This record gives sequence, C-alpha cells and structure tokens, in this order.
Amino acid sequence: MDFWIIGNKLSLLAFICYTAYYLPSTTNPESLLVALLILCLTVATPIFKHIRYRQALTLATIALILIGAFQINTVFMLLLPASLFELVALIKRNNVALPALLTALSLIWVPIDETPLYILTACLSLLLLTGVRSATARVDHLEVELDKLHLDKQKLSSKLHEQDEYTQQSAYTIKLEERNRLSQQIHDDIGHAMAGALIQMEASRMLTTANPDRASELLHNAINISKEGLERIRLTLKDIKPRSEELGINRLRLMVDELSTKQPIQATLGYEGDLEIITPLQWKIIQDNASEAITNALKYAQATHIHVEITVLNKFVKTAVKDNGIGIAKMVKGLGIVGMEERAATIGGTVIVDGSKGFSVTTLLPLDAR
Repeated sequence: MDFWIIGNKLSLLAFICYTAYYLPSTTNPESLLVALLILCLTVATPIFKHIRYRQALTLATIALILIGAFQINTVFMLLLPASLFELVALIKRNNVALPALLTALSLIWVPIDETPLYILTACLSLLLLTGVRSATARVDHLEVELDKLHLDKQKLSSKLHEQDEYTQQSAYTIKLEERNRLSQQIHDDIGHAMAGALIQMEASRMLTTANPDRASELLHNAINISKEGLERIRLTLKDIKPRSEELGINRLRLMVDELSTKQPIQATLGYEGDLEIITPLQWKIIQDNASEAITNALKYAQATHIHVEITVLNKFVKTAVKDNGIGIAKMVKGLGIVGMEERAATIGGTVIVDGSKGFSVTTLLPLDAR
C-alpha cells in the first residue's frame, strides 16, 4: 500500500514541479524547495514502522502542503487529498467517508479556476486508495487462509504419520499374536501327542523281550498317535494358509489402493462371479497382466481414472483394465502387450486390446485350463 501512496504523491509532485518551473507565470524557487521537502517527508514516512511516527510525519506533510499552498502556490493543494487519505488510513483503516468529507471541506481554500483539477486529483486519489486498500485486505485475508491451510496440512500430516505408526504397530502386534496362537496350538495339540507317542515307543522298546504282545500294542498305539499328530499338523497348516482367491483379490486391491494413494489418479476395482474357481496360476497371470496394463496407462494414457474389473463367466475368466485417457488410433504392439499375450497363451488364454475409447486391455483365461 505504501508503494502506491508514494507513487501517487510523486506523480502529483512531478506535475507541481513542472508547473512551477516551466510555466513563466508561476516560476518560483520556493516552490521547488517546498516540493523537495514534501518529497523527503513522503519517502521517509514508510521507513518508520511505529504508527505514531508515521502519523506525525503525515501531519507534517499536510502542514507543509498548506504552507506551500497559502504562501507560495495554490497548486500544492493538489497534494492535500492524497495526504488526508493517508492520514485517515493510518488512524481508521476502513473509513472512506471521512477523507472524502475532509477533501470536500478543503474546497473552500481552492481557487475557482483550479477546482476542477483539484476534484479530479481528489477522485483519482480516493479511487486509488480504495482499490489499494481493498486489494491489501484481500491479500491479508488470503495470507490468513494460507496460514490456516498450512496449519491444517501440518495437523493432517502429523495425524497421518501417527496413523501410519499405529498401523505398523497394529500389524506387528497381530503378527505376534498369531505367532503366539500357533505356538500355543502346536504345543497343546501336536506337542502332547508327540510326547505320548514317544513315551509309548520307549515303553515298547523296553518290553520287546519280556512281553512282546504288550510291546506290539504300545507300538501300535504310538503309530496311531503319530498319525493323529500329523493330521493335526495338516489341519493347522490348512487353516493358516489363505485361499487362493483371497490372496489374488487382496493383492489386486492392494495394488489399486497404492495406485490411488501414490499417483495423481483415481483407481477402482470391481469383481463379479465365483472367485473360488480361479486357480493360483490364473491369479498370477491376472496380477501380472493387470500390473503391466496399469503401468502402460500411467506412462502413455494421460488418464485420470483406471478401473480393473474381474468377471467369472461360464467358460472364461475376464480381466479388463480400462482408462479414460487419450487412447490410440493405430495400435502397435510393444513388448508389454506381447508379454501379456505370451503369459495368457501359456494356459490357452488371449489378450484383447482396444484404443478407441480410452485404452483397455482384456485378458480372457479359459476355466477348463485348471
């Protein structure tokens, strides 16, 4: 704001100096002296940060303007409105009516022939002050909003960091609890069975000569206990191992979620049908082809949305990766598409590529290839 006020006064001072120096009727060395003093006060005012000093310098400027107008040349009155506006701005920042009223009252000191020029400069100064004040208020408001946004960003970043730490700690705790559960289950079920089988085998070894029948019975019991223990191990491992469809769909979901989080793009996943009939090999091909298609979309498609859809049909498993990018009119197969076709062909599948509306890669895998 200070820059515009100084610029306004300097423009008026330049006009006054021109009037005082180049027009013979108004040539007066005192006019240039007063103009230089006003210039010094105008430039010095913004240097001080304390409001009282700035008000005092502005009052001194107004007094010097009035002295110059009454004692030397009335043309100095052109500087009065700008100085009045500056003074009121330092006292009451949001008051526009008061400087306008003071400017109107000062018309009684202005000669009739200079009144139009005085009114013109006053109006221009008032418009400039109002515009600069409005722009300054808007900038201040935007700075406050920016500081608030920075503060909110810091809070969200802190919460996100805390959430990440909590997630990692929760995952680690879950792993520890699962390890503890498995350890306890193995100890309770399998450990006791193996200990009982070992005791009976030791007893059978000791009775082999003295009581062969009893030894044979104990050995038979130990064998049965060992079989039961092995069956419990098999059941435990079966319970621990996730199903193939759980692994496959969760890996795809993780890939899509990471894509939305780490890239400036929206990614979604959909599926339909019985996912349990998809084999681990088919899931591997689906995962690799979907990853390759997404990579190509990020490189070339200029898309804002990618959708992955898995549909289990009667005889095929269809996996479609579509984007809303620029597409391509003439298709030229690169190494990525050729690699997808080769992976699908290993189990009798095929890959269909379409670039007419965005870009889509569809992988068809036969269910009878299981």
